[in-house]
Amino acid sequence: MMALNQEQEIISMPRIGDVAPSFKTVTTQGEINFPADYKGKWIILFSQPADFTPVCTSMFITFAKRAPEFSALNC
Repeated sequence: MMALNQEQEIISMPRIGDVAPSFKTVTTQGEINFPADYKGKWIILFSQPADFTPVCTSMFITFAKRAPEFSALNC
């Protein structure tokens, strides 16, 4: 049991408008160092759970089809 006078760190998911945390990871497109690799560019980050659903597939296909538009926007 924890004493009432001890401080607890509360960790929450980033919300719209929050500064995204810095991180390094390996993706299906190679290793990235966020945000350093994207300085001066727009970027869209999205993540899916390990148990892919039909909605996940639709999002992946839609993003892939629109990749040229995102590239034209330097995104």
